[in-house]
Amino acid sequence: MASTSSFYASKLSYINLKTKKTNLFYAVILIILCSAFYFIGLWQHSIAPIQIATTTTTPPSDVTSTAVSCTPPQEINKPQHDLDFTAHHHLPDPPPAAARVPHFPPCDAKFSEYVPCEDAQRSLKFDRDRLIYRERHCPEKEELLKCRVPAPYGYRSPFRWPESRDYAWYANVPHKWLTVEKKGQNWVRFNRDRFRFPGGGTMFPLGADVYINDIGKLINLNDGSIRTAIDTGCGVASWGAYLLSKNILAMSFAPKDTHEAQVQFALERGVPALIGVIASIRLPYPSRAFDMAHCSRCLIPWGKYDGQYLIEVDRILRPGGYWILSGPPVNWEKHYRGWNRTTADLQEEQSGIEKTARSLCWKKLGQKGDLAIWQKPTNHIHCKINRNVFKKPQFCKAPDPDTAWYTKLDTCLTPLPEVSNIKEMAGGQLAKWPERLTAIPPRIYSGSLGITAENFRADTKLWKERVEYYKTFDGQLAQHGRYRNVLDMNSYLGGFAAALIDDPVWVMNVVPVEAQINTLGVIYERGLIGTYQNWCEAMSTYPRTYDFIHANSVFSLYKDRCEMEDILLEMDRILRPEGSVIIRDDVDILLEIKRITDVMQWESSIIDHEKSPHYREKILFAIKKYWTAPAPHQNS
Repeated sequence: MASTSSFYASKLSYINLKTKKTNLFYAVILIILCSAFYFIGLWQHSIAPIQIATTTTTPPSDVTSTAVSCTPPQEINKPQHDLDFTAHHHLPDPPPAAARVPHFPPCDAKFSEYVPCEDAQRSLKFDRDRLIYRERHCPEKEELLKCRVPAPYGYRSPFRWPESRDYAWYANVPHKWLTVEKKGQNWVRFNRDRFRFPGGGTMFPLGADVYINDIGKLINLNDGSIRTAIDTGCGVASWGAYLLSKNILAMSFAPKDTHEAQVQFALERGVPALIGVIASIRLPYPSRAFDMAHCSRCLIPWGKYDGQYLIEVDRILRPGGYWILSGPPVNWEKHYRGWNRTTADLQEEQSGIEKTARSLCWKKLGQKGDLAIWQKPTNHIHCKINRNVFKKPQFCKAPDPDTAWYTKLDTCLTPLPEVSNIKEMAGGQLAKWPERLTAIPPRIYSGSLGITAENFRADTKLWKERVEYYKTFDGQLAQHGRYRNVLDMNSYLGGFAAALIDDPVWVMNVVPVEAQINTLGVIYERGLIGTYQNWCEAMSTYPRTYDFIHANSVFSLYKDRCEMEDILLEMDRILRPEGSVIIRDDVDILLEIKRITDVMQWESSIIDHEKSPHYREKILFAIKKYWTAPAPHQNS
């Protein structure tokens, strides 16, 4: 037993010795190889760099080169890139200021009031019949200005509302023509460095407040049943300005014509207005939009062209709505000498209007002095029956009554939604203001848009929360009274405007014509105002119209439709100096927008989504810097 143990012990000792010799052998081999490679490396680095002949041909940038490196020895061991652990959700430093100017330079001072789609020179190319030449005629792509429209020299921030209703700086709208032409009608007066607006009009030289009180004796303007109005041929929009005290919101419009700057005056006063004319295409509003329509010597030939212009008023007038006419031919017996027209001519015009109104089933409520008022029926049950008497206009059959972007005027009567009895309100009964703002709009309640009441309530709540968030980083928006004229470029259901209802602002709600659902009718049913717009084109308004612009997903909507820079330049044109912009969109789109706005003299930053920084949707906040055209005696 002892001999066996001795045998195993000697074997184990032998194996251990052999293993140690093997490990030593491999260690020696490894040392020799490492030393060899080290000396070979030193030998290679001691040789001068290989000179490779160069040619003038540059290889494509996407081809990966495998050629021998020609880097000098002292640079070979330098790291090619520093490791960078910083966040990259921001742009690189913008180019120096000197490099920005040539990209979007200021336009010449002569463009300070440029309205691209109502350009006077371009309009001369079009038919003067029926004022077609005064309609929208936008520049072709190659005609677009790639520069920033300047404010006139000496431009000042407008007076704040309500003072702005009565005053505007002369430097902002340097046109005195109306102070002479309409001197006896109290439209506008000039005093040193400012204009004063006494509130007068051609048919109400004693003031819009007196005139509105006269209207109020014929229809109720105080119970909230009338909220939205449209003023055709508005002048300087004093009618709309004074209606605001009754919580009636008027959309005023007039053409850009020889009455220089009338709409521009309205906007400078802080009153809603657009450039527009009734000629051959529909007004850019949905059917059943307005509670009241108004014409005070607006010079529209209502009785001509088979009554097309009154047919258009009927389309946009709500069931039971009112049409108010003052001026020719109303009370012509008193005014015909001053109007320089014959009695026969004025009688014929009045007969034409009366006949057309009857054919539309309107009821004349009465005529008092220079005022005449008609009312549209609440439904079309009787109107359909009397088509046996009135052969024209027949009811429209195919066209969508809410389509109104370059849509030709109708010669047919827009039918109201069907009702089951004569006392029912076509399209649904609207709540009175202010309950109308948050009540479920009839277009939603009917289910015709595929939007539920729950969707509507959720949207209203969402935008209330979002506006509160906006005010935490936009001090100007939070400052009560800092803004007056506000534009929402993609309004959907009008939730953004509804959230601002307690601020002294009015909001132009835009529903893009490219939107999936036409919701502008809902906006009007809420007691708000708005218009249609294709943002690949310019808006029908003057430069410096808005104090604040809101754009929710606008650039996603117009991606691949038109150039981002053209939309931003249009925003710059209609934004006042020191006005603000909030743009919501995908972070990648906002980064590209910021790259452009940084060379447009906008100060901007990107803010996280209100719920979490993990959302791809971000918010770009920007302020347009104050700058103007140079003084007239200076070079640009």
